[in-house]
Amino acid sequence: MATLRVTQIKSANRVKRNQAETLRTLGLKKIGDVVEKEDLPQYRGMVNTVIHLVSVEEVD
Repeated sequence: MATLRVTQIKSANRVKRNQAETLRTLGLKKIGDVVEKEDLPQYRGMVNTVIHLVSVEEVD
Protein backbone atom coordinates (compact mmCIF):
# COMPACT_ATOMS: atom_id res chain seq x y z
CA MET A 1 0.00 0.00 0.00
CA ALA A 2 1.23 3.50 -0.79
CA THR A 3 2.07 6.01 1.89
CA LEU A 4 1.89 9.77 2.04
CA ARG A 5 4.93 11.79 3.08
CA VAL A 6 3.63 15.03 4.58
CA THR A 7 6.03 17.92 5.26
CA GLN A 8 5.03 21.11 7.05
CA ILE A 9 6.23 24.09 5.01
CA LYS A 10 4.37 26.99 6.65
CA SER A 11 3.73 28.05 10.22
CA ALA A 12 0.53 27.26 12.10
CA ASN A 13 0.45 30.78 13.54
CA ARG A 14 -2.61 32.80 12.56
CA VAL A 15 -4.54 29.88 11.12
CA LYS A 16 -7.96 28.66 12.16
CA ARG A 17 -8.05 26.52 15.27
CA ASN A 18 -9.25 23.41 13.45
CA GLN A 19 -6.34 23.68 11.01
CA ALA A 20 -3.79 23.94 13.83
CA GLU A 21 -5.38 20.94 15.54
CA THR A 22 -5.30 18.99 12.28
CA LEU A 23 -1.55 19.60 11.99
CA ARG A 24 -1.09 18.30 15.54
CA THR A 25 -3.22 15.25 14.80
CA LEU A 26 -1.03 14.49 11.80
CA GLY A 27 2.02 14.75 14.07
CA LEU A 28 3.41 18.01 12.70
CA LYS A 29 4.64 20.56 15.24
CA LYS A 30 7.00 22.91 13.41
CA ILE A 31 8.21 23.86 9.95
CA GLY A 32 10.28 21.10 8.42
CA ASP A 33 8.66 18.24 10.32
CA VAL A 34 7.99 15.17 8.15
CA VAL A 35 5.58 12.31 8.83
CA GLU A 36 4.58 9.30 6.78
CA LYS A 37 0.97 8.14 6.91
CA GLU A 38 -0.86 5.35 5.12
CA ASP A 39 -2.82 6.49 2.09
CA LEU A 40 -6.26 6.28 3.70
CA PRO A 41 -9.29 8.52 3.12
CA GLN A 42 -9.16 9.97 6.65
CA TYR A 43 -5.55 11.12 6.20
CA ARG A 44 -6.35 12.51 2.73
CA GLY A 45 -9.14 14.56 4.30
CA MET A 46 -6.81 15.91 6.99
CA VAL A 47 -4.21 16.83 4.37
CA ASN A 48 -6.85 18.61 2.27
CA THR A 49 -7.79 20.70 5.30
CA VAL A 50 -4.22 22.02 5.66
CA ILE A 51 -3.01 21.72 2.07
CA HIS A 52 -1.82 25.36 2.09
CA LEU A 53 0.50 24.59 5.04
CA VAL A 54 2.05 21.30 3.89
CA SER A 55 3.57 19.56 0.90
CA VAL A 56 2.54 16.00 0.09
CA GLU A 57 4.32 13.22 -1.80
CA GLU A 58 3.18 9.71 -2.54
CA VAL A 59 5.79 7.11 -1.60
CA ASP A 60 5.63 3.44 -2.58
